[in-house]
Amino acid sequence: MSQGTIKSYDEQSKSGVILDDGATEIAFDHESFRTSGIRLFRIGQRVKFDQIGEGSTLRVSNLTIVTL
Repeated sequence: MSQGTIKSYDEQSKSGVILDDGATEIAFDHESFRTSGIRLFRIGQRVKFDQIGEGSTLRVSNLTIVTL
């Protein structure tokens, strides 16, 4: 599992961008969340996630919050 920081998050669309610990930006959306329900992320919040694909097809799955 990778870790990173929330760089941006749009509450309405439930999508945003993670800056992983390797300084790569990865987009995510509501389908990336590990559990169902509303998730509210804050800029700078630490998260962990699985990366699927590579390059321009890199996606996030199993997104969970590390710090509240």
